[in-house]
Formats: sequence, structure tokens, C-alpha cells
Amino acid sequence: MIQIIGTKKCKTTAKAIRFFKERGVAYQFKDLAVKELAPGELKKITQKIDADDLINDESALYENKGLLYMEYDAEEEILEDNRLLKTPIVRNGMDVAVGNEPDIWKQWAVK
Repeated sequence: MIQIIGTKKCKTTAKAIRFFKERGVAYQFKDLAVKELAPGELKKITQKIDADDLINDESALYENKGLLYMEYDAEEEILEDNRLLKTPIVRNGMDVAVGNEPDIWKQWAVK
């Protein structure tokens, strides 16, 4: 089953939800505004995607925290504040895609 991790306010997350819903693909939605990403979940995701690639470095929060100007541990920062995540994070078993990735989603929708 597809798992979509993001927030209801995120337009790209809404695109992912709509994509799978329109194709009749079962999915589970995890709203980060309701429940944060657990350390074990993050560990599974970072087995496929580097933690640095999960950080939304274009967000105001990234800039406000001063992360642009300092070295940091991406996993620690994500666990401290999930709002730093680039969303959606879409999981299909052990496979993971981050952001708007309709080409990857299409492959998963036909399986």
C-alpha cells in the first residue's frame, strides 16, 4: 500500500493524494501536522533517500533557523522539527519518492 506523508496545507501533497485517488490506488495519508515522523520511520526513509535531500532548503523555516549558514545533522533537525521536510514523501514498500514525482508514482500505480 502507498503511504503519503505530508500536510493537508501542502499543495504538492494534495497532488499526490489526487494522483493515487484518481487511479483507484489504495493509500494511507500521514498528516505531519497531526502526528510527527517517528525516528524509526525516518530511519527507513533515509535507507533510500539521503536525509539532506529530505530538507526543504527553500522554506522560510530553513532560513529562519539559519541552516543555510551552518553545518547541521539533517536527521536531528528533521526529528526536532518535521516542518523542515520536503513533502510529500511517498512510500511504496521500501521504495521512496520525495516531492512531485508523477513519473515514479505512475510506475507504482500499475503494480
